[in-house]
Amino acid sequence: MSVEKESWKPSNMLYPVPAVLVCCEDENGRANVMTAAWAGTVCSDPVMLSVSIRKERFSHAIIKRTGEFTVCLTTEDMVKAVDFAGVKSGRDIDKFALKGDLKLTKQPSKMIKAPGIAESPVCLECRVSQILELGSHDMFIGEVLCTDIDPRYLDEKGRFDLSAAGLITYSHGEYFSLGASLGKFGFSVKKHP
Repeated sequence: MSVEKESWKPSNMLYPVPAVLVCCEDENGRANVMTAAWAGTVCSDPVMLSVSIRKERFSHAIIKRTGEFTVCLTTEDMVKAVDFAGVKSGRDIDKFALKGDLKLTKQPSKMIKAPGIAESPVCLECRVSQILELGSHDMFIGEVLCTDIDPRYLDEKGRFDLSAAGLITYSHGEYFSLGASLGKFGFSVKKHP
């Protein structure tokens, strides 16, 4: 049954997207963390990702000046802190000084000065390779220099266990947990005995 779709004005309806935390540190050692939902993979060799940040965000100027940032995956346990980091500005508050369910613990990175987050199962250490000025947002293309994995989320074969991490996504103003696996890459063409 075919249904004619409605035509809307142009919108960013490419949902769901990962809800990630982006960390940076200025030249004086002041760190900040912000929530971003416009992040994604852009290249596998060299490993690169993108994150789009509004020009007026506190982190934008820091990342532009220092040329580095981390992207940290987020979990169900972190959702309140993730939301808070997105609605409060680092200009006004030290988000790493908060306690309770808003607590995000700075963790030193191995290759860059920008910190990771201890509560995150995966932190990607990035060096800016290109900045694309796009309009409301600038897209920072970062080469991933190091991937920091929390060993608690590795399975018996040493692979990252996505389901054990409890990762979250963002969709049109709401946070969601990921659902059950529906298949592995290539399952549609796999021959069954």
